Amino acid sequence: MCGICGELRFDGAAADPAAVGRMTEVLAPRGPDGSGVYAQTRLAVGHRRLKIIDLSEAAQQPMLDPALGLGIVFNGCIYNYPELRETLAAKGYQFFSTGDTEVLLKAYHAWGPRFVDRLHGMFALALWERDSGRVVLARDRLGIKPLYYSETPGRLRFASSLPALVAAGEVDTAIDPAALHTYMSFHAVVPAPRTILAGVRKLAPATVMTIEPDGRTTTETYWSLMFEPAPGDEALTPADWEDQVLAALRRAVARRLVADVPVGVLLSGGLDSSLVVGLLAEAGQGAAGLKTFSIGFESVGEVSGDEFQYSDLIARHFSTDHHRIFIGADRALPALVPCVAAMAEPMVSHDAIGFYLLSEEVSRHVRVVQSGQGADEVFAGYHWYPPLVGANDPLQTYARVFFDRDHAAMAEVLAPEMLGEDASRAFVEAAFAAPGARRAIDKALRLDTTVMLVDDPVKRVDNMTMAWGLEARVPFLDHELVELAARVPAELKIADGGKGILKTIGRRLIPAEVIDRPKGYFPVPALTYLRGPYLAFVTEVLDRRVARERGLFNRAYVDRLLAAPDEHITPLRGSMLWQIALLELWLQTHRIGGV
Repeated sequence: MCGICGELRFDGAAADPAAVGRMTEVLAPRGPDGSGVYAQTRLAVGHRRLKIIDLSEAAQQPMLDPALGLGIVFNGCIYNYPELRETLAAKGYQFFSTGDTEVLLKAYHAWGPRFVDRLHGMFALALWERDSGRVVLARDRLGIKPLYYSETPGRLRFASSLPALVAAGEVDTAIDPAALHTYMSFHAVVPAPRTILAGVRKLAPATVMTIEPDGRTTTETYWSLMFEPAPGDEALTPADWEDQVLAALRRAVARRLVADVPVGVLLSGGLDSSLVVGLLAEAGQGAAGLKTFSIGFESVGEVSGDEFQYSDLIARHFSTDHHRIFIGADRALPALVPCVAAMAEPMVSHDAIGFYLLSEEVSRHVRVVQSGQGADEVFAGYHWYPPLVGANDPLQTYARVFFDRDHAAMAEVLAPEMLGEDASRAFVEAAFAAPGARRAIDKALRLDTTVMLVDDPVKRVDNMTMAWGLEARVPFLDHELVELAARVPAELKIADGGKGILKTIGRRLIPAEVIDRPKGYFPVPALTYLRGPYLAFVTEVLDRRVARERGLFNRAYVDRLLAAPDEHITPLRGSMLWQIALLELWLQTHRIGGV
């Protein structure tokens, strides 16, 4: 797990190592164990290293293989690298390290750009050919690892975070109106390739971009998620599906134990993370002193701020080495600014501050954790899925239950010059029209798994854990498990209030009290009901001169939210005031737009 960056020139000029150095410095929290910059004429790349696999200096990056004429910078983990290494060794390749980075170099040499088809893992990488000058960028199937880029005449830069590109300089930092629309409507999600800034794009998941020496680029999508039955699926019983899902989940959790350091678990006390703990205990990890970590916040009125009773129950049941972390109001508020500084893009979810503070504590004990993120999207755990089962108008039904506001309401929110077209609805309409998902619920599940999940929960976990040099692994996003889940009949997924098939599996492994509880989430009540010092903080952010001069939002609308924040809550129970304040705070924190 690391941070990567680089610059390519196509105009005859030399790449700028100083710009790469600035990007590398911003990425330092992602890799506290080492750094390196390599420059040669038109190419310069940088790397920050977090030592997880092959702790020796032989695995240092940027990694060069002079015999093959290849180099690489890589962020992520390839869980099947030992098997790939054996296959490559049988082909005659020799290795100078014992980690997964070198395996990627050999795999590219052996199989070309479609070597990504053979990878099980999470990755963002840049690989270059010394002799041809060709550069290849690639990102894993479900976008677990980030990769941003900016293009200007004669130059392309890339990095693991958007702020790193801004730090390099010469980036168009104007707000992208279409991205602003989806941020304000599509629950703060900005789908690839856009970002909130006009001059920065992100490589879409499951994409390989090939960049020629003259700057010509080609992109290929190497994987897509199909909600279609495989031959023989029609004969499977619910019990058959349960057995297959459990077997796939076992493999996914086991794969993510590959490390040369201990692996812990972020334990919320919900079904998903409890299942991960149960499967690790089943595999014998509990006896080895499995470390688990939970977090809780102060309550606000009737809204509870912790779920310790459930995480404690799981920890006792499986005898884990459990760490319970309570965050008082005096600690959460001061952490907001550094939490926002750790965001590669503005992320409105309250979970961000929870994961940020949790990761700070967890990083003192372990360097790798497994997390239950992704199960709600993959196995239909959210309340907006059942209404889609028989929906005659999938787009309208989805928009009604998921969008924070419709386009008509946007005219009240945004300054006229920022309004533009209904980008959110257009994006969802195009996604729903793509082949491979015929039923309305399958269209929504595919969109949420491949877009919303990538640019909200998964990005949040990556950013907040990597802010503290902590690697998070997400077994529910094992691509084979996700492919299997897409074939499972939707009725088995939405049963029992959502995630029905996982709940049935869970009864074989974990206490029923965790399964039959009301659905929870990472609760941070103070950011839903902004009061006291939190409201004062938000007011001050939105009243700063730079915010008023930026003028993204109609001031009358801002004042109305400030006057009665509790009255303006989104359909998904988020604060409309926090949504606009978070965006403005992110722009100010990263000194974008005149700060």
